[in-house]
Amino acid sequence: MIKVGIVGGTGYTGVELLRLLARHSGVSVEAITSRSEAGVRVCDIYPNLRGHYQELAFSEPNAEQLGEMDAVFFATPHGVAHALAGDLLDRGTRVIDLSADFRLRDIAEWEAWYGQAHGAPSLVKEAVYGLPEMNRNAIKQARLIAVPGCYPTAVQLGFIPLLQAGMVDPGQLIADCKTGVTGAGRAAKVGSLLAEAGESLKAYAAGGHRHLPEIRQGLVEAHNGEVDLTFMPHLTPMIRGIHATLYGRLTAEPEVDLQAMLESWYAQEPFVDVMPAGSHPETRSVKGNNVCRLAVHRPAGGDTVVVLSVIDNLVKGASGQAIQNLNLMFGLDETTGLDAPAIMP
Repeated sequence: MIKVGIVGGTGYTGVELLRLLARHSGVSVEAITSRSEAGVRVCDIYPNLRGHYQELAFSEPNAEQLGEMDAVFFATPHGVAHALAGDLLDRGTRVIDLSADFRLRDIAEWEAWYGQAHGAPSLVKEAVYGLPEMNRNAIKQARLIAVPGCYPTAVQLGFIPLLQAGMVDPGQLIADCKTGVTGAGRAAKVGSLLAEAGESLKAYAAGGHRHLPEIRQGLVEAHNGEVDLTFMPHLTPMIRGIHATLYGRLTAEPEVDLQAMLESWYAQEPFVDVMPAGSHPETRSVKGNNVCRLAVHRPAGGDTVVVLSVIDNLVKGASGQAIQNLNLMFGLDETTGLDAPAIMP
């Protein structure tokens, strides 16, 4: 049994880790930390977990206790993992970080986007970007995983096959994305209140979003060259889910079968579902599960390709993908604990 700890367990990604790990046959959650809720039982804050974690209580973060774990998840704000990750790695504990602390390889770029000095620059080169569909072999050998962000997961899974196949112009990429309010976290914010976000749709961070350099980094590596990406996020009045509408200018010949290409590309991937031709995937079709559903269109048979990509931002976009990485790191079946179907309605 793999012993795991969770640092920062009171947020949405923390409780989602607990929900998913409750049915994981190979994992035992031995520690969960929260300075604000130390001493409080998990099931007293999250009653949906009653009967699963009756005795598990929040505790203050402690490197000695966490260092006894086989792996530790960081479900924390940006900057927190910097302080503890190195100590845990030195103790032989593997680290799976759900924040952005180790996603960007350019430290100066990270500091510019996140507005603080990087607290563990020596670990950045070691961190493996945890997108299994692209980095599976490296993940299996990793000590430190940088779990991709939610927008970057949806966008990269849609664009990378087209870029690597040379089918789209890398200088004309557009990602028009929508997210539910849980993407902003559990902390109280006026913009996330029902009275503010309900029955409304708005774009935000139009001048530049923190996920832009992460997405661009992945696409540059896939293309093995520069890309020009316009990324525009929007807030929608739903609790979970991301819908990414991705546009590219085709360089392929008119007779190329984009549907067959995408189906072939992801044929062996357990958590990417290329839907039948003409489909329009919905966010509700992935609610609560670890699947990215894709559909590809060529409007009016022209030279524009449109890929529709939907994920649950808390599962494939965060906690589910983190567990997928854990499974790979410890030699388990990749789908362990993640094979439940989505919740509908």
